[in-house]
Amino acid sequence: MEKNIILSKLKIASLNAMQEAACDTILSTNEDVVLLSATGSGKTLAYLIPLIQIIDSENDHVQVVVLVPGRELALQSNTVFSDMHSGLRSCCCYGGRPAMDEHRMIKELKPQVVFATPGRMNDHLNKGNIDSMDIKILVIDEFDKCLEMGFREEMSKVVGNLYNLERRILLSATDTDDIPHFVRLGKNTRLDFLNDEEQIPDRVSLFSVKSPEKDKLETLNSLLCSFQDQSSIVFLNFRDGVERTNDYLVKHGFFTSAFHGGLEQPERESALYKFSNGSANIFVSTDLASRGLDIPDINNIVHYHLPLNEDGYIHRVGRTARWEASGKTFFVLSPEEKIPEYIKGEPQEYVLPAERLRPAQPRMATIYIGKGKNDKISKMDIVGFLCKKGGLNKNEIGRIDVKDRYAYAAVARTKLTQVLKMVNGEKIKGIRTIIENVK
Repeated sequence: MEKNIILSKLKIASLNAMQEAACDTILSTNEDVVLLSATGSGKTLAYLIPLIQIIDSENDHVQVVVLVPGRELALQSNTVFSDMHSGLRSCCCYGGRPAMDEHRMIKELKPQVVFATPGRMNDHLNKGNIDSMDIKILVIDEFDKCLEMGFREEMSKVVGNLYNLERRILLSATDTDDIPHFVRLGKNTRLDFLNDEEQIPDRVSLFSVKSPEKDKLETLNSLLCSFQDQSSIVFLNFRDGVERTNDYLVKHGFFTSAFHGGLEQPERESALYKFSNGSANIFVSTDLASRGLDIPDINNIVHYHLPLNEDGYIHRVGRTARWEASGKTFFVLSPEEKIPEYIKGEPQEYVLPAERLRPAQPRMATIYIGKGKNDKISKMDIVGFLCKKGGLNKNEIGRIDVKDRYAYAAVARTKLTQVLKMVNGEKIKGIRTIIENVK
């Protein structure tokens, strides 16, 4: 499939300079590639677009393995690949769910690309669930993060089990000279698009917010109220801080999603889903959300806890101002705290509104539909149902995700009560089902 056709399917007018260089290099040489580029610059597309043109569509075996540090990046990369509608098949494999279910999926789907965490990939290779014979290309996305998270041994085992590798593509948002020997990087092209002078894009505006108290929750409340319904991420350094802050915000009327590594997989996926479809406009998280999430249109990054280091700061702020958009980042400072020395640029003091505002409601709400792919329900079926039976216009319907046995749909929050009332008792494709609000 040609690049222009792929871009048309993704509704993207053109690639940026980094993506063009990566595509040209991967397609025009047989060398390994090391790509360094800032968070939010579009590295996923930079390697997927050329790979789609390289993969043999007639070969039903796995040909490309993409190693990632976490399940969220595996899921999102797989979604990007699916959205290209190339006709090629892919799946994602990660811990936290039964490997047997994944094995069954692999047998049925026959993927040509697998997005996986290192440990789960080893599991499938060791059990023979994935045949390594035709795997020619290995991509390690966020390879620096993989090393930070202690995946060195697991990644070494994966590489050792891929006997017929011909190429390696390594991607990172931070520079590193520590490319382990086990990667067996051969003759390579290094594409460095990191700008030493530009710590974060100049499209990001910096602000400081002074809290009169050591406990900054009241100040955070006022700050988030001033954003109205804008999409914002609040970063904290510890899980218990996320829970405490999220509980406070919910109690005070905010629509939030809490996100950290201590949550079960379904809870993490639900939190991410509600935020990405606009049903929650505040995402309260540890630095787990600073990498591997590709959520467009995030307006504000709030450092409730100061970043632990410069690298953490860069990745946090990389969640906003993605591609060519603009964004804002806010440091909430107690009387004892100061802006870290590694911050380049002078943050402007942000003056909170004198009067207390009320939290704004998100634009969207999520409804649950108790039927899915196994019932032959598609996205278009749901759109038609919500328009015909729920009285909605297409512009009042947002993201729709159809799973095997159920589906989620985002609808305009102002029309939620109307929709639930009008579809009560109605059938979708002749099937009666449960339809309810997801709180």
